[in-house]
Amino acid sequence: MSFVDLFSDSADRYAAAPRYPDALDRFPLLGRRRRSTPPGDCGTGNGQAAVDLARHFKTVWATDPSQAQIDQAIPCHGVIYSVQPAERVSFADHSVDAITVAQALHWFELERFFPEARRVLKPGGFSCAWGYSLVARRTGHRRSDASIDSRRPIRKYWADQNAALWEGYKNVHLPFKAVDAPSFSIRMEWTLLEYMAYVHTWSATRRAIQADGPSFFEAACKRMDQAWGGQDRVRQVKVPLAVIAGVATSSAA
Repeated sequence: MSFVDLFSDSADRYAAAPRYPDALDRFPLLGRRRRSTPPGDCGTGNGQAAVDLARHFKTVWATDPSQAQIDQAIPCHGVIYSVQPAERVSFADHSVDAITVAQALHWFELERFFPEARRVLKPGGFSCAWGYSLVARRTGHRRSDASIDSRRPIRKYWADQNAALWEGYKNVHLPFKAVDAPSFSIRMEWTLLEYMAYVHTWSATRRAIQADGPSFFEAACKRMDQAWGGQDRVRQVKVPLAVIAGVATSSAA
């Protein structure tokens, strides 16, 4: 079996997906006094961020517009999942101390989401959004880094919304009092198989394979195999996170 043959629809389930750093979920909640008040995690997806928040809160309200995502969400005591769009949630006015959005803000209708966030946040509550960029650009190995250039063959298959994330959310204006966010990054210890399995899960990669066939991905696998130093070689992969945060003031509530 060739290296490329290892990738199939079923293989994606064991791809080593990036995990958010432990410090990240604590940042927007430092110094909070009302830990009994549930935070709302919008666009929760599989619940990764909600599960992290459950280490600090008795209850977490986690919402996503996709029933399929909620059906596959990580079971966790204290995390209450529901199918709701971020732009219209059932939370009462001024009922949450924090709203978090992990890897999803660029998919929201911001002109509707931000007024909803203002409605449900308590005065002094935090709003925090973060996401990781398109490609893990640092593997700790110069030849591998030079070989990571996956955007060109699949550029046209990315959804337009991804641009906001690639820009680090710099052009997204939170309607709250801005809070400076420290630098965060995700660090993984990955084999080449794990890294390329991650690349294979990208929506643009899958669309490109469906439209143009797998030849570009096969070429990328061979190129990376040579640069990586073998499929079983473990290298550290570093992915920077874009983080924007703000505090709801009484005037914004």
